[in-house]
Amino acid sequence: MEIIKTELEDAVIVVPKMIGDNRGWFVESYNKKDLEELGLEVDFVQDNRSFSKKKGTLRGLHCQKNPTAQAKLVSCVQGAINDVIVDIRHGSPTYLKHIVVELSAENNRMLFVPEGFLHGFVSLTDDVVLNYKVSRYFSPEDDRSVKFDDPLFSIDWGNDEHTMSLKDLNAPLYSDSDVYFEYKKETVKL
Repeated sequence: MEIIKTELEDAVIVVPKMIGDNRGWFVESYNKKDLEELGLEVDFVQDNRSFSKKKGTLRGLHCQKNPTAQAKLVSCVQGAINDVIVDIRHGSPTYLKHIVVELSAENNRMLFVPEGFLHGFVSLTDDVVLNYKVSRYFSPEDDRSVKFDDPLFSIDWGNDEHTMSLKDLNAPLYSDSDVYFEYKKETVKL
């Protein structure tokens, strides 16, 4: 496995080693020991999967607030997405900045999303399947959404007509939400 640092503090792209031959390919998509050797020490406790039927499906921006904040390892196993994360950790050198990373079944890349980040994605193809490992169990009482088009973030989601949930369409602006995280450098050892 290889880690590629991104522009955002503590967020990285994980590139698994792919072995291919005339039959196809094999990839070890998760190996706790290998990730720890690369400095990514996270105990994942739950795996989630989502299916987005139509190109242009937009999900986000989501997080769980403390005390059940989650780190995530996101991968696209069918189709392609633009994955978007926003650093909302007060005191972080990259506070309120975002990145967009293309994840696809073809490139096999994964995005590590630390605690204290908003996460969302837009599907670039029909029939997208997304997997993500999370570091804490789902907590309905701590589940939060922030407006996907909050002008504070200036995220370019593309010009497609988006399919969205009512929850995401009606999410509050970041400044009106109760989401608050403090930056702590020791959370990731990269």
